[in-house]
Amino acid sequence: MIFIWSTALVIGILVFVHELGHYLAARSVGVRVEKFSIGFPPRFFTVTSVDGGFDVTFFFFGLKNGSIKWKPIFSTHLGIPGRVGTNTEYVIALIPLGGYVKMAGSLDESLDSEVTGASDEFSSKSVLQKIWILSAGVIMNIFTAFILFTGITYYQGTMSTNDGSFIGEFAKDSPAQDAGLLSGDEIIMINGQEVFSWNDLVNILQPIPNTKVDIEVKRGDEYLDFSFDTYEILRPTKNGIDTVGGIGISPQYEYNPATFGESIKLGYLNTVGSFGLISLTFKMLASGQATLKDLGGPIMIGQIAGETAKAGWIPLFNFMALISINLAFLNILPVPGLDGGHIFIILIETIIRRPLSLKSRMVIQQIGMVLLLGLMFTVMFNDIGRLFN
Repeated sequence: MIFIWSTALVIGILVFVHELGHYLAARSVGVRVEKFSIGFPPRFFTVTSVDGGFDVTFFFFGLKNGSIKWKPIFSTHLGIPGRVGTNTEYVIALIPLGGYVKMAGSLDESLDSEVTGASDEFSSKSVLQKIWILSAGVIMNIFTAFILFTGITYYQGTMSTNDGSFIGEFAKDSPAQDAGLLSGDEIIMINGQEVFSWNDLVNILQPIPNTKVDIEVKRGDEYLDFSFDTYEILRPTKNGIDTVGGIGISPQYEYNPATFGESIKLGYLNTVGSFGLISLTFKMLASGQATLKDLGGPIMIGQIAGETAKAGWIPLFNFMALISINLAFLNILPVPGLDGGHIFIILIETIIRRPLSLKSRMVIQQIGMVLLLGLMFTVMFNDIGRLFN
């Protein structure tokens, strides 16, 4: 159950704020929005803004012409006398893996928009206004991550490592935990070398992955000896990934109250740092240090969301902020079908001083869709493989 609600919360909120960015930006420059959808068809619940109120419709399976089909099962009108409607249809759809904002005068792969040249159409707006609308979803995802990182810091405080070499928590499949070490143990010696601080411990262990170590710890008034092997840890560096030794432990941390200014500063630094990690991922893929098998999709997101939700709201919100940055980074890439791809086409049209033909646009969009579908197939295949392994 925790897997389901945490996944729905993470993906639902991030998709909503992304599409809300497009919606608000479009409305801010006078573009008429025909549909605002969270999720992909079929529709489950719709609210349409009309003169005099709202039309509300629910959809589900029902009999139609003797066969079971997805159809409207309940409709009503919520009257607000004198209200002027926008004719925008707000949709909650059944497949909660995305969303979209359909604007008047914006041609996409569906080709179901009519371009008339009216002033409230997307195609009638200036280049800067179009770029503002298309980039607003990415901006909202970045802003969401910043707010989450800032809020976490303000609530939790700034983190500092406790003096000494006391064990705080264990990583999954930790050799130290398997050997019998406990949280609160103080490591005082490794392979005959005295340990006075956490840096001493790190400097001794990192150069020796997959190596037997003899460790002496102090537990209360007792001194205990343990022998086991270190394991490999992949550590991001400026030049890619480095393999170092470790025993699967983290230090004890202390949290000190953070001012609002400190929270904003750390929120900004964490947001920028998240972009750095994503850039490193692409660098690793390009260099061969990582492969497409390492990529994950909705199932992987759901698994991690479930695990972080078990750990508490703070880890879950931190994970949500990281995914929000990921969505922003991917969407701004100049790939046809993504926000960055649409911006790229607009910039090309600006440079050549004429719009691309409808055929050219469709070819570019179709190439982008093939690339995106290929990526989706890859990450879904990886996700399914992880479920069975």
